[in-house]
Amino acid sequence: MSTSSQIVILVLLALLAANLPFANQRILVVGPHREAKPLVWRLAELVLLYFVVGGVGLALENHGGQIAPQGWEFYAVTGTMFVTLAFPGFVYRYLMHRPH
Repeated sequence: MSTSSQIVILVLLALLAANLPFANQRILVVGPHREAKPLVWRLAELVLLYFVVGGVGLALENHGGQIAPQGWEFYAVTGTMFVTLAFPGFVYRYLMHRPH
């Protein structure tokens, strides 16, 4: 698998993982179904999924060669990007007014 295809897969995985907390009412996708999952749970899932996607990215980087050292700037940018990718799910869950 080429490096560019690994990057595309990682970005698509991040897009899916960032929107997953807003797409369902279950805790961590497999937990009990709730009537309305609080925003705190959704944000906790978002942070957990950020680290899961980061682990996948680290594994892909390790598979491709030596892992480059990262400073705090890297984590600030990737965290901001992950929250930005979660925006469509947030809008769908909280800002779209649907008739009941």
